[in-house]
Amino acid sequence: MTMYDDAFLGRLHAMLQQALPAWSLSPEADLSLLTISENATYRVRDPANDRSLILRVHRPEYHSTEEIASELAWISALRESGVASTPAPIAGKDGAFLYRLHDGVDTRYVAAFEFVEGRAPAPEDDLVAWFRRLGAINAKLHIHARAWQKPAGFTRKIWNFQTMIGATPYWGPWNAGLGLDAAGKALLTRTVAKIAEYLGRFGMGAERFGLVHADLRLANLLVNDDELHVIDFDDCGFTWYVYDFAAAVSFIEHEPIIPALLDAWIAGYRSVLPLSEAEAAMIPVFVMLRRIMLVAWIASHAETPTAQEMGVPYTLDSLVLADRFLTKYA
Repeated sequence: MTMYDDAFLGRLHAMLQQALPAWSLSPEADLSLLTISENATYRVRDPANDRSLILRVHRPEYHSTEEIASELAWISALRESGVASTPAPIAGKDGAFLYRLHDGVDTRYVAAFEFVEGRAPAPEDDLVAWFRRLGAINAKLHIHARAWQKPAGFTRKIWNFQTMIGATPYWGPWNAGLGLDAAGKALLTRTVAKIAEYLGRFGMGAERFGLVHADLRLANLLVNDDELHVIDFDDCGFTWYVYDFAAAVSFIEHEPIIPALLDAWIAGYRSVLPLSEAEAAMIPVFVMLRRIMLVAWIASHAETPTAQEMGVPYTLDSLVLADRFLTKYA
């Protein structure tokens, strides 16, 4: 099934247009599609009251309404404590933060967020400096997550070996990767086994495993002059804390700048919170794990612009990285 074909996007636009009064938006409000990834994200501009909002329409059968409510609860807690600069969830005029869209064919859920000016960091920017800032932000998020008294019913996905690249992967099986032949599958099978071995030794103790953002890649950062905002907590859940760096370099894991970004991120992190040498040494293992996850994601989300941009070459480059990984971590 194609999740976001033109016909569905047309129906989704109509559903959202009808739902705009829930946020006291006028019929003159302009609705524009920004991105399609796990979800469909729109910006709405209302000239009647000079107001802009971001609307995020959730992919079906991915998060439950309880999981989405839990995500919004963490965002609100982070904002209240001043830990991170992130857009506020916006309630509708009836006080609800999540709305159901239905047109007789499809049912989706939508959440609204304040609009924040900014852009994602570009390759020509000083990414090393931004990653130093990001490391400090990740550490602050981890401190908050450890101390925060979660509300009753709080539930988010557990991102462990099995749900990432094991028997029950949220993003689908990695061996369905685009362009993956028998030799490639054999190489990744050895890589996955080696990752499992390292994760088994590293363990999932509370000092290493907890609630994290899990997707602070460049597309989920907004820079505005010297400000750095973090957005899109849609994949936040329980996993290894240092996995946050692996997520941050999604889709650019092969670039020569990665070692410099890693050094900067660790320096930023350690300016806020201790990070042991054992934890730092595991980060490249998580980068390889994330890369294999994304091979699976591209195959299972083939209709999205990101997957279409990456395609088979991303799988083939992943095999090069896997070969290097096995050479180093044999």
